[in-house]
Amino acid sequence: MILKGVGAVGAVLALLAVSATASAEDLVFDLKNHSSFDVTEFYASPTGVDDWEDDVLGQDVLAAGDDVEITIGDGRTQCRYDLKFVFDDGDEVERK
Repeated sequence: MILKGVGAVGAVLALLAVSATASAEDLVFDLKNHSSFDVTEFYASPTGVDDWEDDVLGQDVLAAGDDVEITIGDGRTQCRYDLKFVFDDGDEVERK
């Protein structure tokens, strides 16, 4: 159901708070899931990269209503990333 996915990602993205970086190369932020669906996979790849990098959540799941601190320590100096969310019902939403 695409409307659910778009609305859920809108809620997640609206509450993606970028905090001060740990170092020049690390991007650290709180990912807050204010949707009613669990996020089972979260990908963040630098803008301009054609493939998705590893699932940032790994084996973890970001439950509806929960938040998690994310650190992307990829050694890059840029802070622009394309995002992909996969929800527990299999829906996927990308923001580039």
